[in-house]
Amino acid sequence: MKRSQVPSTWVSVDQAVKWPARTQCFAPTVKRSNPIKPRLFPQNFTSAASQRQQLFESESSRSRSDFRNERSSLLNRVRIVPASPSYFTAKPTFTDSLLELQALLRKYQTLPLTPPGTAPQVAWKTLAQWQAANGDEPVKPSKYGRILSALYRLNQIHPQLMPEEVQIALDKNKKDFNPYEIKTKPSFLDRFGRAYGVGRRKTSSARAWVVEGEGDVLINGKNLAGMFGRIHDRESAVWPLKVTDRMDKYNVWALVEGGGVTGQAEALTLAISQALIVHEPLLKSALRQAGCVTRDRRRVERKKPGHVKARKMPAWVKR
Repeated sequence: MKRSQVPSTWVSVDQAVKWPARTQCFAPTVKRSNPIKPRLFPQNFTSAASQRQQLFESESSRSRSDFRNERSSLLNRVRIVPASPSYFTAKPTFTDSLLELQALLRKYQTLPLTPPGTAPQVAWKTLAQWQAANGDEPVKPSKYGRILSALYRLNQIHPQLMPEEVQIALDKNKKDFNPYEIKTKPSFLDRFGRAYGVGRRKTSSARAWVVEGEGDVLINGKNLAGMFGRIHDRESAVWPLKVTDRMDKYNVWALVEGGGVTGQAEALTLAISQALIVHEPLLKSALRQAGCVTRDRRRVERKKPGHVKARKMPAWVKR
């Protein structure tokens, strides 16, 4: 359709839409004499800043204690708080124990210590005992050694200045029975002036009674030469008297049993030494230097299967 064929009258937009797609139409803007005025209603608008201000004013009116109580009660209802910060570690009990001891070390590291070798002897719990008392946590011996090192260091604090909390930590890791507190009963001379001593070596045991005399020695009712044929065994039996130059000042009556000749002679050495110390306590240092006071606990090592002896192996043959 040509431009000259467009109707002279204006049509509405709805009528123009019904025309064919290729038909061009002109929809003029409708002008109103009285424009529509919007009706305005008063409303109260609040911004985010004003909301925060109102919340702050309402919270500030309450006391701090009430706010903390409400917050703590809310947290208790929402989640369970672990009793220890080490709860999420692999070994919480071990970690807590180690951190507690290390904190005590840092706190009391300036306190005076006892002189070397004079600290109280304490028997600490073994790793198995510590695990049994703390829920059987899988702790390596090297890790438990760190706890023992801290305990040794805290135990060196002077007893007169020992803090109470340190003493509680030490008592918690001690054994129920302390073998170092056992004191041997002092020996005395009997009404006949005799001193008694006991000695052991390998499977042999000896009991000796020593009294002042002229140097007589009877062992199982026999003299020294009749009991021990070897000179070395004779010297071993009376070595405490010989090293202290008391051979002609004391008489010895002894009973030995078990083991062999060498074991009986060395068991008699320890028995005579103990009895001699009862007569003259000042000889203990000299006898200790001579090796007559300390018991020799060595034993013969057993033979193993496939070995010629305890450790000897048969000759290896390639073919």
